[in-house]
Amino acid sequence: MRRAWLLGVCVAVAVGAGVAGPAGATPEPEADLSFHGSAVMSGDAVEVRLTPRDDGPAAVSDASVRLRWSAPLARDQWLPERCVRTDARTVVCGTGALRPGGAGQEIDAVVRLADRPSEVTLEVETAWSGGAVDRDRTNDRLRVLVLDTGDAYAF
Repeated sequence: MRRAWLLGVCVAVAVGAGVAGPAGATPEPEADLSFHGSAVMSGDAVEVRLTPRDDGPAAVSDASVRLRWSAPLARDQWLPERCVRTDARTVVCGTGALRPGGAGQEIDAVVRLADRPSEVTLEVETAWSGGAVDRDRTNDRLRVLVLDTGDAYAF
């Protein structure tokens, strides 16, 4: 009987307090990150302009966005200060601080491709959310088909 009562108290305390981890653990903040922008391909160059957004409820002190192409990038790249190449097809860019309900600074990155394909698929997704939990990943994982037309393809 004592064991059943103790188990019932533990379950009631955990459910009532919303505890998901060890006692005293700080809950992770929650932020809904999204990325909106465009990509333009001309020859071997693809220009990506995107604006990160945090729909809250928590602020994010910094985050990063991953840009991955279906074609390999040229060996030499001149990337913006907040961006770094991580492998043959991927660049990661820092977003800076994002306040709830607000947009961050626009990221404008031009990458050169190793070849001159007629099209490329660009995948955009959160690489790091600044320690916040993002329960809605549908708006921060995007795939964009970009044709070598000089036209802007929005996402």
